[in-house]
Amino acid sequence: MSATASSTGTVRRVLLIILAALGGLTLLFFMGMIVIASIVSLTREGVPRTTVLELDLERGVQEHVPDDPLSAALGDRALTVRDIVDALHRARDDDRVHAVVARIGAGGMGFARAEEIRDAVLAFRESGKPAVVFSETFGEFGPGHSGYYLATAFERIYLQPSGDVGLAGLVAEGMFLSGTLDKLDVEPRIEQRYEYKNAANTFNETEFTEAHAEATGRVLESIFENMVSGIAQGREMDQARVSALIDRGPFVAGEALQAGLVDRLAYRDEVYDSLRAEFGDRTRFLYAKRYLDRAGRPHRRGPTVALIYGVGAVVRGDGGFNPLTGTSMASDRVTRAFREAIEDDDVTAIVFRVDSPGGSYVASDAIWRETVRARDAGKPVIVTMGDVAASGGYFVAIDADRIIAQPSTITGSIGVLGGKMITTGLWDQVGVSWDELTVGGNATIWSTISDYTPEEFARTEAILDRIYDDFTGKVAAGRGMTQDDVHEIARGRIWTGVDAQRVGLVDDLGGFTTALFHARELTGLEPDADIRVRVFPERRTLLESLLDRGPDSSQPTATQALARMMVETLQPMAALARRTGLIDPPGALTMPELEIRR
Repeated sequence: MSATASSTGTVRRVLLIILAALGGLTLLFFMGMIVIASIVSLTREGVPRTTVLELDLERGVQEHVPDDPLSAALGDRALTVRDIVDALHRARDDDRVHAVVARIGAGGMGFARAEEIRDAVLAFRESGKPAVVFSETFGEFGPGHSGYYLATAFERIYLQPSGDVGLAGLVAEGMFLSGTLDKLDVEPRIEQRYEYKNAANTFNETEFTEAHAEATGRVLESIFENMVSGIAQGREMDQARVSALIDRGPFVAGEALQAGLVDRLAYRDEVYDSLRAEFGDRTRFLYAKRYLDRAGRPHRRGPTVALIYGVGAVVRGDGGFNPLTGTSMASDRVTRAFREAIEDDDVTAIVFRVDSPGGSYVASDAIWRETVRARDAGKPVIVTMGDVAASGGYFVAIDADRIIAQPSTITGSIGVLGGKMITTGLWDQVGVSWDELTVGGNATIWSTISDYTPEEFARTEAILDRIYDDFTGKVAAGRGMTQDDVHEIARGRIWTGVDAQRVGLVDDLGGFTTALFHARELTGLEPDADIRVRVFPERRTLLESLLDRGPDSSQPTATQALARMMVETLQPMAALARRTGLIDPPGALTMPELEIRR
């Protein structure tokens, strides 16, 4: 045998040993996964016989946690609106659940989100089971309107003796950069369709215009009216008394108790001890996320209804989660979800959850097209709106069979804006000079160092007119109106959901539960028929699920807490940069930013 042959055989044996080792490790890995899965399955506890369902709403509630590793880590398996609605729905008829206790702070959520959770709490109470809420404070030197409004759905409100009830009235604040741009010698050339499309005012004005003040003022009034009505109902007061109390606020704990805004002053341990005394020493408290893990979600059998999320600014591409700017409604991701639902023979209807201030016109149009295709395929589309569904966020909904909003959902803003900033003055101040070479008559139309020529400005105006005409035309077709009628309620104006229903932009008021009612109706099912709700696109693999089972309580891991702290530290700066247009400049279909001190 030659040395070469011997050497070759040795190499082969080494390779075989390596391959065998790799194969063995792979086999051990999969066997380990099977063992872990079995252990998880065997050790998974059931729901204790005497359970009190816990809802920790102190940090607010998310609309949706995208299915990617970064958002999962930073999201901490946070509660979503659907989690809470499903947990309360499931617990209402679960004999093992005897009560619900929630912790609420200043709010941390918009009024529409609070309205949906409030409705779910009231539905739970129809079972006769008690629902109590504890708060350290409804605002600490700050507003607590949405949190307190939500708390009034519970039959007992406990407030820490050092806490406050921060009811003092609503205020909407607008930031205007025209003066700053003047100092920087930057000239905004932003055009809008029409007078209510107020996002452009951030750059063009120094204060509210008449139209801006009219629309925003009505939004405040509408939200205030609904808040007063809900508090009056929950605390068994007349609305005039509630309004008078708000005019006197905010309230320290003793004043809130005397005014009937809370039922008792107590610390958290005293609240939990009172529940143990009520239901016995064997009472166990179960965090809502874990309760759903053990008890299972409702709507698990019957005809399939697809649930698709469109949350965040509307953007082109596949999007995903950005720790500074948040979740986006990425057109590739959402349209793919619609195509999967359309092609799935088991899907009988599609519920599209929208929570978006708008953004790209092209991306909005791509998503709108999939709603049309779904209806053409015989699959009804029901849109349910969260805190905001405005401009591009409303555009994606306009051809749905039903559009459902909460009374306080910011809706509409049917309009368009676009343009550029002329920055040559700023560059001159810092000694930077520019020169340019062009080919083509309108080559500088997008340039920020050249003002529009008359021909370029005419083209820009034509583009805005075309988008507005397309938007209002599609609203007219989808809502069964004339385009002239749409123009009267459009012109860039925002509405609350209750007002949007009055002018014909919304069909019904409610949330997930209302959307499923319409899904049953449109598919010929009885109102209480069983249905199966499936999220599209399909979610995690078994391995991913095993590695992320979530906590028993709401306490995050140290790594998650650190990551969240870093993100929360940066988010105010990112929000300011967004509002000034430094990052995420407004798309053609973007609503004006509305900041309500809630």
